[in-house]
Amino acid sequence: MIGRRHHVVIDCPDPAALATFCSDLLGLPVTYRSDDFVVIADDDTTSGFAFQRAPDHQPPCWLDPSRPQQFHLDVMVEDLDTAGTQVLAIGARLLPDGNHVYADPAGHPFCLIRRPGWAPPINTAGA
Repeated sequence: MIGRRHHVVIDCPDPAALATFCSDLLGLPVTYRSDDFVVIADDDTTSGFAFQRAPDHQPPCWLDPSRPQQFHLDVMVEDLDTAGTQVLAIGARLLPDGNHVYADPAGHPFCLIRRPGWAPPINTAGA
């Protein structure tokens, strides 16, 4: 091993807004905040997701190879329909021709997937 993962850093036009969306989506609190950089993680001593301001950010365009998806998250859920309703309520939008594929507020695609049998149940209490 050469190193260890720190944060996955995601470019976006509004770091605070995208961090809030992802915090709601993944149940991770905001652990660091500045004008141009926001982090969500289990706590302030663990790796997580960081959102950095990119004023000229061009979001991907679903199914358009001229602006590919760049990256995407697979988010495991207990119930696809319930989770779909919940992500729409916090600002996601359903992408055309996507089977449980959504875009976050900055346009990055993410997929909702049913929790595989090998993964422990997802505690949605308090969600």
